[in-house]
Amino acid sequence: MPRRMGQVDESKGAAILEAARQAIAERGMAASIEEIARRARVSKQTVYNRYGSKAELVRVLIERRVDEITAHLDNPGSGEGPEEALAGYARVVLESIATPSSIALLRIHIQGAGEMPDLARTFFETGARTSRLRLAAFLEGETRAGRLRVDDPALAAEFFAGMVIGSHQTGRLLGVESDLAPATIDRIAREAASRFVRAYGA
Repeated sequence: MPRRMGQVDESKGAAILEAARQAIAERGMAASIEEIARRARVSKQTVYNRYGSKAELVRVLIERRVDEITAHLDNPGSGEGPEEALAGYARVVLESIATPSSIALLRIHIQGAGEMPDLARTFFETGARTSRLRLAAFLEGETRAGRLRVDDPALAAEFFAGMVIGSHQTGRLLGVESDLAPATIDRIAREAASRFVRAYGA
């Protein structure tokens, strides 16, 4: 069955974003729009028409990753309780830390923060800050529903994120080996969620 125009456009958009993710992870911000277009098998003009600039491409990549990380928090009708939702959030955070391309992107922005402060701020605001705000909103909602008792959702969100990330992100950024096998990720996620819910249980 032939694809409609919208489906074709969506396919091109996904190809461009994946090409940008790979190129930037490998070459940093030196990766050109031309290279991204070549990898995505589209014209350079198509990339510009859809995203406007490399900075916008990075912003969209970060937004998509945050959406993936917070997916467990954004679906209150899924039947998950707070412990299950928090464990799901923690699991995806740790999987992101364990993913070489995600760490490469973070390392690139840290290294270039002095020369490109606006891009670094966009990376922080769109990524870590948005993720924490969504986590805080989830905790506030669970408190209103009577399933948790959190007086300061923003502070509690920082506590939970710190429990999950620990020293793993720093170790990965420095290239120091960190054991984040799937079984380890699952154990950390479950333990952090369990302890958090015990501390903030209604």
